[in-house]
Amino acid sequence: MPPTSTPPHWSLRPALPEDVEAIAGLRAVVMRPDLERLGRYDEHRVRQRLRDAYVPAYTSVVEAGGDLAGCVTLRPADGCWWLENFLLSPRLQGRGVGSAVLGGLLARADAERVTVRLNVLRGSAARRLYERHGFALERQDPVDVFLVRKPTP
Repeated sequence: MPPTSTPPHWSLRPALPEDVEAIAGLRAVVMRPDLERLGRYDEHRVRQRLRDAYVPAYTSVVEAGGDLAGCVTLRPADGCWWLENFLLSPRLQGRGVGSAVLGGLLARADAERVTVRLNVLRGSAARRLYERHGFALERQDPVDVFLVRKPTP
């Protein structure tokens, strides 16, 4: 479905334990191009890494048209929050949904005066979204770029 000027209707809901397989499948689809570009795509591993780290209590599901269309995890760790598994169906990418979801999470972090950290694969287009929302380079390695965003007043 090509992007349109009208943002799609979407909502967030708390994740459930039974969402894990749908989210693991979405992760395989969303991350495949970047992982293939880096020579690191493995169909089983990309899904299993999500399964191993999945914590519904810290995860929200994006629904569009009644279907699971994305997710995001905001996990507390070492005095900050880690933004993880921010996945959005390709049909919703570029339509303002990611910015809206991220903006809401960052407003919460600002209200609670919490620093947010994340990592993104080198060369990923998602980095531009994060930088537009105030994330800055913290460090990088051959595969990942680590970004940080301090709370704003």
